[in-house]
Amino acid sequence: MAKNDFQFLALPRQGPAKTRAQTRIKGFAEIYGQFDANTAACQSARCLHCGNPYCEWKCPVHNYIPNWLKLVAEGNLFEAAELCHRTNSLPEICGRVCPQDRLCEGACTLNDGFGAVTIGSVEKYITDTALEQGWRPNMSEVVDTGKTVAIIGAGPAGISCADVLARHGVKPKVYDRHPEIGGLLTFGIPPFKLEKKVIRKRREVLEDMGVEFVLNTEIGADIPFQQLIDQHDAVFLGMGTYGYMQGGFPGEDLPGKFDALPYLISNIQRLLKFEQGADGFIDMKGRNVVVLGGGDTAMDCNRTAIRQGATSVTCCYRRDETNMPGSKREVNNAKEEGVQFRWNRQPVEIVGDRKVEGIKVVTTQLGPADEHGRCTPQVIPGSEEIIAADCVIIAFGFQPNPATWFEEFNIDVDERGRVRATADGEYKYQTANPKIFAGGDMVRGSDLVVTAVYEGRQAAEGILDYLDV
Repeated sequence: MAKNDFQFLALPRQGPAKTRAQTRIKGFAEIYGQFDANTAACQSARCLHCGNPYCEWKCPVHNYIPNWLKLVAEGNLFEAAELCHRTNSLPEICGRVCPQDRLCEGACTLNDGFGAVTIGSVEKYITDTALEQGWRPNMSEVVDTGKTVAIIGAGPAGISCADVLARHGVKPKVYDRHPEIGGLLTFGIPPFKLEKKVIRKRREVLEDMGVEFVLNTEIGADIPFQQLIDQHDAVFLGMGTYGYMQGGFPGEDLPGKFDALPYLISNIQRLLKFEQGADGFIDMKGRNVVVLGGGDTAMDCNRTAIRQGATSVTCCYRRDETNMPGSKREVNNAKEEGVQFRWNRQPVEIVGDRKVEGIKVVTTQLGPADEHGRCTPQVIPGSEEIIAADCVIIAFGFQPNPATWFEEFNIDVDERGRVRATADGEYKYQTANPKIFAGGDMVRGSDLVVTAVYEGRQAAEGILDYLDV
């Protein structure tokens, strides 16, 4: 399209079409549509191409955002796809699930009154459309080094590590205990944010690149870890965080209290027909549900319960809306779908005789900032109240759960169970065992998909240096 330096004035920010709430809550399909070529080009042309691109710096993988926006505006889709993959192994997924309002789009110069460039939607458009039109990573100049690396965990960190290694002639063999790749991308994030056909397509791309997946296989149970050490030149751990945090208050053992992760996994397993019998399915149909937490996982639980046919869904968070850790977009989507929010409510007890009958909360007000800069909730005396509920879902986040064999192989963990693997050592993300590397949530703690992608890619660079290839 013709260059217009004032496109941001001539054309307002426009996102893809979004399915109406009354329609989308009847199923689990993605709620956002796709740009066509013309809309993607016009929205991309709104970019100012700042001399110091704040969007690029704010992006955890430091995507070349202005550069690929320019290529889309010029109609060079395949070139844009190549450039996206220079920094990101999962651009079509990050375009869907990243909290762009807190990252690239939040840092966009136009976000101050003009409407940020729709970076996430364009990123999604680039890879989805390029793959549909036949684009694939160019592996024609890759030379096989004869080296192999075992990767434990087919989540974003493991996938990203495998992607970089394969592009450098190192054979990745990825082990995962689940029946499909993706980790929490597949089994944690609901399909209304990320349809699973997207992950299946990425698996096809990776397998075409030479990545081998060994699924339904748990290391330490089905295969001893020593076997991986013996058969491969290096090992990468990308096992994520699957331990879920408890509230530590009375009543958590009552029937009707559920943890976020098992709840989300059970719903997705049913949708994907991976369910091992009906006993494991957690259904909120006809229930009055209270979700505790303010992050994206809490929003996933809220919106899943709505789709399952819950009579009511209430979300309680101990700070105010401004200080929620989750994406503003996801909070707004939950509101549109009928979720009620009770801000500044801190749970103190799940109440009930033989099963959940409600949740006792106290009202809070925000006090001074803590060491991380977040305002600390302070309880208002005499503010106790009980919110009636049949079910309570706790979504307080995840924590690492170190494998029993870590100590045997000199894999150190810190006081929080996170694997010690430094980004600034001789070899990036190498553990105390020189042959073993690690990255993603099990090193950083529960975080974003895009940070796991970054650390998986960085660890791959450390492995390549270690292997001297």
